[in-house]
Amino acid sequence: MMRLDRWLVTIGIGSRTQVQKLIRQGQVTVNAVRVTDPSHACGLSEALTVSGRSVDGRLTRHLMLNKPAGLLTAARDSRQPTVMNLLPPWCQSLGCMPVGRLDKDTTGLLLLTTDGELSHRLLSPARHVDKVYLAVVEGSLTQADVAAFAAGLDLGDFIAAPALLELLAPSTAWVTVHEGKFHQVKRMFEAVGHPVTQLHRERFGPLSLEDELEEGRWRELSEEETEALYAAAGMGER
Repeated sequence: MMRLDRWLVTIGIGSRTQVQKLIRQGQVTVNAVRVTDPSHACGLSEALTVSGRSVDGRLTRHLMLNKPAGLLTAARDSRQPTVMNLLPPWCQSLGCMPVGRLDKDTTGLLLLTTDGELSHRLLSPARHVDKVYLAVVEGSLTQADVAAFAAGLDLGDFIAAPALLELLAPSTAWVTVHEGKFHQVKRMFEAVGHPVTQLHRERFGPLSLEDELEEGRWRELSEEETEALYAAAGMGER
C-alpha cells in the first residue's frame, strides 16, 4: 500500500505540492471513485485517472532502447546528453536506469529497468547472461583471433573470460560475451591487434533488437520478454 500523493509523485505526475492540489480539487480517481484525501491508501494495482486521463500506475517497468551513437549511458551528466534524454520523464521519477553501459559511440540494444536486483543479476558474470555485438574492426580477423577469444584474453587489469568470436567478413564479426567490464569488447579486439571502428549490440540475454525499433526509439518489454529476463536472472516468474 502507498499514499495516493506519494504514488502520483513516484510515477512522475508532479511534485508533492502539485499532486496534493490535484487530489484536493477532485482531479484524481482510484478505481473510478473520486478521491480528495492525499493520504488515501492505494494498492498500486488499482485503476488510476488524473484530470480525466488514464494513468499507468505501475512502479516496476522494463524498457528496450535502440541507442544511437553520441549519447552517454548515464542517469544524468552536466555537460553531455545521455540516453535518458530519449525517454519520458517518468523513467527518472521511477528510477528506471540502464542495465550496464554502452560506450558513447556504441549503438544498439540497451535495457533499462526499475528492478535493481534484476539489473544486478543480469550483469553478474556468474549468471552467464550473453551479450552479442556486431563489431567492425581494423585489419583482417583470423582463426587465430577466434582461438584467442575462446581462450580468454589478458587485458592487464583483468583476464577476460572466454568469448565466442564468429567471423562474418575479414573485418566484421559477431562477438558473444557474458561479462560487461568498462570498454571490454573494444579492449579485447585491441589485445589481438584489431581496434574497433564500429560496435553494435544486437542481443542481451533472451532479448533481441528487432528491425522495427528505429534508432533512438524505445518500447516497453512484453510480458513474455519480462518473464524470460527474470528466468535468465534466476529470479523465477514475476
